[in-house]
Amino acid sequence: PAEELLADIWVDVLGIAANQFHPYDNFFDLGGHSLLATQVVSRIRKVFRVELPVRSIFQWPTLGGLAEQIEARLREGESVQALPMERVSREGGVALSFAQQRLWFLSQMEPDNPFYNVPVGMRLTGRVEVGVLEEVFNEIVRRHEALRTRFVTVEGHPVQLVSPPAPLKLEIHDFTHLSGATQEAEVQFFVEEEAQKPFNLEEVPVLRTKLLRLSEEEHVLLVTTHHIVSDGWSMGVLIREMAVLYKAYVNGQVSPLEELTIQYADFAHWQRQWLSDETLQSQLAYWKRQLSGADSVLAIPTDKPRPPVQTYRGALIDVTISSQLTEQLKELSRREGVTLYMTLLAAFKVLLSRYSRQSEVVVGSPIANRNRAEIEPLIGFFVNTLVLRTDLSGDPTFEELLKRVREMALEAYAHQDVPFEKLVEELQPERDMSRHPLFQVAFTLQNTPISEPELPGLSMKVMPDEDKASKFDFNLVLEETAGELKGTLCYSTDLFDGATMSRLNEQLRMLLEAVSVDPSQRLSQLPSLTADERRQLLVEWNDTATEYPKGLCIQDLFERQAAGTPDAVALIFGDERLSYAELNARANQLAHHLQSLGVGPEVLVGLCMERSVDMIVGILGILKAGGAYLPLDAAYPMGRLSFMLEDAQVSVLLVHEHLTENLPTHWAQVVCVDADWELIAGRSTENPSRDTTAGNLAYVMYTSGSTGRPKGVSVTHRNVVRLVKNTNFARFSAEDVFLCLAPVSFDASTFEIWGALLNGARLALVQDQKLPLEELGAVLRNYGVTTLWLTAGLFHLMMDERPEDLKHLRQLLAGGDVLSVPHVEKALQSFTDFTLINGYGPTEGTTFTCCHSMAAGSSIRGASVPIGRPISNTTVYLLDERMEPVAVGVAGELYVGGDGLARGYLN
Repeated sequence: PAEELLADIWVDVLGIAANQFHPYDNFFDLGGHSLLATQVVSRIRKVFRVELPVRSIFQWPTLGGLAEQIEARLREGESVQALPMERVSREGGVALSFAQQRLWFLSQMEPDNPFYNVPVGMRLTGRVEVGVLEEVFNEIVRRHEALRTRFVTVEGHPVQLVSPPAPLKLEIHDFTHLSGATQEAEVQFFVEEEAQKPFNLEEVPVLRTKLLRLSEEEHVLLVTTHHIVSDGWSMGVLIREMAVLYKAYVNGQVSPLEELTIQYADFAHWQRQWLSDETLQSQLAYWKRQLSGADSVLAIPTDKPRPPVQTYRGALIDVTISSQLTEQLKELSRREGVTLYMTLLAAFKVLLSRYSRQSEVVVGSPIANRNRAEIEPLIGFFVNTLVLRTDLSGDPTFEELLKRVREMALEAYAHQDVPFEKLVEELQPERDMSRHPLFQVAFTLQNTPISEPELPGLSMKVMPDEDKASKFDFNLVLEETAGELKGTLCYSTDLFDGATMSRLNEQLRMLLEAVSVDPSQRLSQLPSLTADERRQLLVEWNDTATEYPKGLCIQDLFERQAAGTPDAVALIFGDERLSYAELNARANQLAHHLQSLGVGPEVLVGLCMERSVDMIVGILGILKAGGAYLPLDAAYPMGRLSFMLEDAQVSVLLVHEHLTENLPTHWAQVVCVDADWELIAGRSTENPSRDTTAGNLAYVMYTSGSTGRPKGVSVTHRNVVRLVKNTNFARFSAEDVFLCLAPVSFDASTFEIWGALLNGARLALVQDQKLPLEELGAVLRNYGVTTLWLTAGLFHLMMDERPEDLKHLRQLLAGGDVLSVPHVEKALQSFTDFTLINGYGPTEGTTFTCCHSMAAGSSIRGASVPIGRPISNTTVYLLDERMEPVAVGVAGELYVGGDGLARGYLN
């Protein structure tokens, strides 16, 4: 009866009694998510000759139910019509399997790359019979043609040529002259060096064996193959056969292993035939539907720029999930009717979704692909990779996500026969040598741990896999060991820092803890930060408070400076020089005049003037009168000027007379600084009294209007003072010369003007801010400019065409757009005693919110120039859509606060 035969299959595959069978209590908890299932299906196909999808195994809680399903299919006449796997002629070579073809292609591109080596190390304790061990490996190479297969090109096509058995020498390396830490270090170095030694695929055997002698009873056995002839399962086969043969040969017996009827070359030939008919088309149809429209790039931010071609350089982070948490996750899996693998995969995808900000996540996952009994005992490259796409949209609960992952995974298992390489060939994704096709992140739950058999007089312990080659951006591999989940996170060191991967590891553990306690939480409610991380983000990294004169206004500080250094040069314009005392006196005269016209706190005064000494006197005079200035560029379209004047309700307009004709109709009282100066000059030169406070308006600047309607940003005195007094992003001193190059209607001028005049420095002013590069260079030299602000575009242009004009600067600030890494690197390597500052901030943050300072001789580590950290008395948060802080390395929206944050939008 079917049930009895199934019971035999179950005991054979799982080693447990049939009456214990429950898919969630036994089947999955043995570590299998698909591997054991495919073995069961393989036996069913062989015994019953009936086709049964892998997912069927998961759908029946009892053997009786599964047996009924099989018998129903038999009654309906269903039977397996699979193409038989038979030995084929080796004459002239055999075509490569699809998987082998991809590795052969990669080896042609990089002939000496070791990235697909499969190394295994074993510590042997006891007396080693070296001759017997050598005989064992010779027999294994004889048994498995794959290990003595050469890969050559015949008539333009790669083929595998099986060579006859040849003596294999077990290399002995003696380390007995060393001891302690020295011996251990030398052995480790040797092991790593051996793992990195490339294979020549045109030579045999594709197997290296080396025995390291540490003492009479301590050895390390190294076995290395190439992935083109082996996989993880294969190494298990090799070790099991090694144990059986060693035991037999030590006791003087012949090999007890049955001869293999099928070899890997036969499988490769069968695969090519089988996947050329409707079976392939049926399976491919599923994958085409499943991956249609999928984003083949997982947009996880990297710490370093992605190189144009993968180098496979990698490193490992150890991962451990405690036995208590592992048991909780198993219990969750049982309750939800999923495998432990599915639960881990779902949590991993939540984490990836957070990092990438993508609601669909594609991950690669290997599957043993040994679903026919004939190939189970073979050494060869059978493992396949499934491309698992999961929809996380709609903010489901974790329980709901588990259902999605379960259905997706079971469907994928049912269509696992399509080789990944064939899938890539059919889907034809845009090829990119810098990343793996279709997916860049992989996840594995190992369920075939390599056994550690007892040998006669020997104990064996498999050494941890230290293979650091990273074939993906990163790859999480877990395995259940003594009740715990242990493994590694292997990552590309070209892309990520170890600190980033350590954070990701910790965040995954935190997610698993959260879902094990309450899987009914929505994904957005699952924690992303530990208490320490939250404190770091919200408190430590925003601890920017400094003492500065926050209760004083701009004019107060200027008047103090003028009183302290009255004879120092404050302003340079062409041949004209004004001392601090002279500038203060002229601004006072204008201030008294403006006060007579009703200018005071919160009164906006329009400023439409050419770049000149008068412009600086005008700005300072408005502030001294207690008012706030509204810069108006005469080159603006008439409609924009009319809107600004009306929206700001300007009552007084400070202009140069010849510009009045450029202005629209308005009702403001006009003061022509040039034509009316005789009247203004009759006013007092003493500092006027006023009631202005640090919280009053200093200026209003209109943004370009991202909503289609320009908005006036209302900036207070405190906002400006915080920018230039006792701050951390730049150096301010009386020895500096600032060049005022930015338009006064652009808030970079705030830094230029007040960075100079509130710190006793000189402010150099040019009439035309759009100078040809040669003239700009002459201005920098003639004025002896030490501090300069440039737009990103102008900085790039000067570094391309006239870098020598910048070499005498003490500090250069650039921003307004993304800075080019090559141009920044050129500046840092070309100049000495020089600081380059990437200044970032919206008008609403008063010129700079964040800054990143770079000293001469330093270099950029990442793919872009950072915007740095918040400057003094400024706070910055990266938040998600729920206004919660995101973890380091996760993209979020930037929120700014602190004393630089403008009061708001006018009106």
